[in-house]
Amino acid sequence: MSNRTPKTAVVIGAGVAGLATAALLAKEGVQVTVVEKIDTVGGRAGDLVVADQPGFRWDTGPSWYLMPEAFDHFYRLLGTTSEQQLNLVDLTPAYRVFPEKYGPVDVPSGVDAAAELFEEIEPGAGQGLVDYLDSAGDAYQIALDRFLYTTFSSLGPFVHSDVRERAGQLTKLLTQSLEDFVNKRFQDTRLRQILTYPAVFLSSRPETTPALYHLMSHTDLTLGVKYPIGGFTSVIESFHRLALEQGVQLRLNTEVTAILTEKNGRKTQATGVRVHSSEGKLEEITADIVVSGADLHHTENHLLPTKLRTYPEKYFASRDPGIGTVLVMLGVRGKLPQLVHHNLLFSDDWSTDFSAVFDGPRSERPLDSSQSIYISMPSITDPDVAPEGHENLFILIPVPAAESLGHGDTFRDEGSLAVEAIADAAITQISEWADIPDLAERIVARHTVGPADFSERYNAWRGGSIGPAHTLRQSAFFRGRNTSSKVDNLYYAGATTVPGVGVPMCLISAENVIKRIHGDSDPAALPEPDSGDIRG
Repeated sequence: MSNRTPKTAVVIGAGVAGLATAALLAKEGVQVTVVEKIDTVGGRAGDLVVADQPGFRWDTGPSWYLMPEAFDHFYRLLGTTSEQQLNLVDLTPAYRVFPEKYGPVDVPSGVDAAAELFEEIEPGAGQGLVDYLDSAGDAYQIALDRFLYTTFSSLGPFVHSDVRERAGQLTKLLTQSLEDFVNKRFQDTRLRQILTYPAVFLSSRPETTPALYHLMSHTDLTLGVKYPIGGFTSVIESFHRLALEQGVQLRLNTEVTAILTEKNGRKTQATGVRVHSSEGKLEEITADIVVSGADLHHTENHLLPTKLRTYPEKYFASRDPGIGTVLVMLGVRGKLPQLVHHNLLFSDDWSTDFSAVFDGPRSERPLDSSQSIYISMPSITDPDVAPEGHENLFILIPVPAAESLGHGDTFRDEGSLAVEAIADAAITQISEWADIPDLAERIVARHTVGPADFSERYNAWRGGSIGPAHTLRQSAFFRGRNTSSKVDNLYYAGATTVPGVGVPMCLISAENVIKRIHGDSDPAALPEPDSGDIRG
């Protein structure tokens, strides 16, 4: 271990980043305490089980298992493997698309199969997709090698020969939008939408997402889409289990109210946290370092005094919070052969959908009208998420990141009028577009979550559900540091800091905290243990 390794640490938040950071620190011999506001682990990657609806269990957060290398690497760092921790199955098709003006399209995994589909829809597009995915694969690899596992504390990653050789190409990809990049290569609306919808995974929209992120198509069309049996709940359980195995102490129902600091000569350093405990008492937990896996806006503007804020309110005033969402969890009687595991409903002119989300709803496009939405039906793959003869649906409707839209009914007696109207409209849309005319009559369980729930439950800035959008000025160097510039020994992890949003990025952010602590500016991922050290 480096002599910079702390002896004790407190981690704020038991979401993906918090659990991962805690496990990696504890692996180095650090005594770690994780403090979590709510009564369960996982943060936004939660689940829902209702006592009077036996047999149903809904994931309430991430549902796409992408970037398998990030999971594989994280597990190996802790002496295990993805295969030992998870039961992963391939999804065929990868997903089904319901374009507004066309019939359903099943999108396969694998370059050859995807190219065949593209060629069938638009002559000449097959080879175009092969070329596109070659470029996406190259961008994906350079991102893994140089841009993701880095703290951006050095210019080293950007002057490496791999980057210099691609300087012209990377400049074009960074200064051109994903929308323009795709539209110049493909004409059919369906193909354009298949290649640009990953912008939503980045909490962004195609017209403001740099074309460099076309690398996302490598993750689904080339690498394929998998599903962990048990859903992302099983993934979170594995992170929780590994943290406990490393000796991490976990305190639930314990809310951090302040980050403690003290002057040390001319510097100020973090010394722990003040919490409101599950017993209703105020107490202090001291530690050599503090790592916040909580929302960066909340950490900076609610847990630190004004003079110690690296990212004050004025920093966020011009930032894009990304998307908010209304989530709808349904239990449906009978089977739904019209749907597959992952389903996407695409408006023909979805620019109005994105405008409503990022610029605010307009009279010609109210939020409770048809729009582009996502539906997961894990019960087609996993028999344990719904009772026999029923289906489990998770519906995600993008909305503005605005607490004013209100709550759903999952964590309170009833949802707001706006959230419930948006849910009703989505159910009607699915019924019509997927040809399930009796869908509403077959619903036996219904639960909703709104932006205000994300704000109150997860301290999410403006009620955003994923994290700040990956625009050019909110990526890489411009996304912000993973350490405070005003408080020594205070670090940040999670979707609101580098490298970005999504479960794989949160795992990488945890590793980058370790690198930051040790002053490691190498862009390569941390070395894995020898294969003989991986437990069988």
